[in-house]
Amino acid sequence: MRGILTILGAAFLTAILVAASMVRAPEPPPADTGGRMATAAEAYVGTLGSAERDRGTWELDAEQRFDWHFVPRERYGVRLKDMNPEQRTAAHGLLQSVLSSQGYLKATGVMQLEGILGQIEGRPDRRDPEDYYFNIFGAPSEDGAWAWRFEGHHISMNFTSAGGATPSVTPAFLGSNPHVVGEGPNAGRRLLGAEEDLARELLALLTDAQLRTVIIEAEAPRDIVTGNARTVELDRFEGLPASEMNDAQSHALMHVIEEYLNNANADVADAEMRRIHDAGLENLHFAWAGSTERGEGHYYRIHGPTVLIEYDNVQGGANHVHSVWRDPQNDFGDDLLRRHYEEAEHHQNDRLPAGSRGGAR
Repeated sequence: MRGILTILGAAFLTAILVAASMVRAPEPPPADTGGRMATAAEAYVGTLGSAERDRGTWELDAEQRFDWHFVPRERYGVRLKDMNPEQRTAAHGLLQSVLSSQGYLKATGVMQLEGILGQIEGRPDRRDPEDYYFNIFGAPSEDGAWAWRFEGHHISMNFTSAGGATPSVTPAFLGSNPHVVGEGPNAGRRLLGAEEDLARELLALLTDAQLRTVIIEAEAPRDIVTGNARTVELDRFEGLPASEMNDAQSHALMHVIEEYLNNANADVADAEMRRIHDAGLENLHFAWAGSTERGEGHYYRIHGPTVLIEYDNVQGGANHVHSVWRDPQNDFGDDLLRRHYEEAEHHQNDRLPAGSRGGAR
């Protein structure tokens, strides 16, 4: 009898599962990173006192918005270390509103590495994992133009939003020192390991003839070439164009790019990938400098009309990584803001009284 009931129960459960599989699940709501980011920023600003607002909020066109860097230096803004629990929660919520889980773990991992580096160097006072700063530029809103930055040693993430368009998320710098933790409870940790491994997978697929084109210098530069310049300043493409890669090589190239883009939420990453495709995958170039052996100084670059990725691991005996994702057309939301203001002006003209268009302003 019990066996019959078991069979009947299993049949009943199977029928339910089959029926459930025939019901179409509701489509998830469309992603809206810009809206989430504005809501999170408003919540964060709402936790600040007047003195903190004076230190960490600016006009959108303030020169400080473009004063970005990834080295230890004096910084302005509201420091994470000085925040109360409510402010810290809101600040981390702002990061999570635009970064993917991967990107958030990398960003917070950079801060953790700073503390690890302090222990390795024996000077924890200099390497403070809470010495990271938030700045807001303009008034956060879902339909207006505004921006913000999260920055400290080895990290500078710059975000710009305008209306309902997908936000700009570049320049986006991440560094790790040490690249491979050699001692203590974190021994073996490689925060930016995928960035190296995926590029090496592509390198391994190239022919000897292609390698002669890819390797542009026998010695790698000591840092990313573009530094903290306001705009990308590379006058030409170098290395091997994607148009000369086979399918396996092209797929490996895209996997490297995806590792960087996927630090942002899926809708942002997808929008950036569409722009890369629209600009022509054949226009992407992959270049390498330095040794191809692990543990020795090396550098690589992926450069196209709408994307620039640089990775450098030379300092500290090739155990100190600097990496950056930039957009030659839209760093700091340049193109995004231009289109936003053009559209706003167009709609403003639509609302002007008859006979007033075209007059002096």
